[in-house]
Amino acid sequence: MAKTAQRASRVVVIGTGAVGATTAYTLFLRERVSELVLIDANHEKALGEALDMNHGLPFTGGVKLWAGDYSDCQGADIIVIAAGSNQRPGETRIDLLKRNAAIFDDIIKNITKYNQDGIILVATNPVDILSYVSLKKSGFPVNRVIGSGTLLDSARFRYLIGQNQKINPRSIHAHIVGEHGDSELPLWSLANVAGVNLEISDSDKEDIFNRTKNAAYEIINAKGSTSYAIALALDRIIVSILQDEGSVLNVSTLLNNYNGVSDVYLGVPCIVDRSGVREVLDIELNEKELAQFQASASKLKEQIAGLEL
Repeated sequence: MAKTAQRASRVVVIGTGAVGATTAYTLFLRERVSELVLIDANHEKALGEALDMNHGLPFTGGVKLWAGDYSDCQGADIIVIAAGSNQRPGETRIDLLKRNAAIFDDIIKNITKYNQDGIILVATNPVDILSYVSLKKSGFPVNRVIGSGTLLDSARFRYLIGQNQKINPRSIHAHIVGEHGDSELPLWSLANVAGVNLEISDSDKEDIFNRTKNAAYEIINAKGSTSYAIALALDRIIVSILQDEGSVLNVSTLLNNYNGVSDVYLGVPCIVDRSGVREVLDIELNEKELAQFQASASKLKEQIAGLEL
């Protein structure tokens, strides 16, 4: 039995590129689950990652890990989708859409062939649109198709605010909402430490947000891909589900008349527990934030309209 799991549990990670492999290693190292399955179109890659991690078992706990196929999705609690084309230097997340939507059509068909009761957790970009695609293709209820959303963006935001204020980022309460991408927005109106509003100059606010929004591009240009922080974000979501925490996390979910937005996945604060997204929390946006949030939704809906769903 894994240390932090409440019962025997299985997580499947589809796609063993930078994000998938690092997520699997994070779950393996932290002993989050009883069983961890790696699936990749390149089965040799999955085999290699599994073998490499299994050689570390004498130094860790008892997670059973193997390279499998889609039949191993049967009985899985959570299926993480990290497969797809990588974001290339200079390429936006939206540029990835057409290529990855086609890949997802095949992935979802294979998942649902063996699993109707688990939770699909999407990490592949553009994550909000591909989460919407996963919902439509899978036929799963809304609460059980989740995107990683703006959880990582919010972590980057909190880190940079913490650097500015010389405060541990874990003590910063601040949110990025909307698209996980260029149209995301910071909720400065709600940012605080212990309920106290932050005193940050407008120029510093602009710098902090721009560095938050462009962080992925900076990392991709420097090392080719992001992997560590997104793996930790996915680990956080998985733990909240498996341990039925009811934690508030900025994940991507389908919105229904949320600040005037419907029928699109966006990152907003949600209560996440064993059922998936248990509840979407209403947040009060000021006039500027509301306009930006609705613009973010409109941008994604235009992209979705071009897909055959």
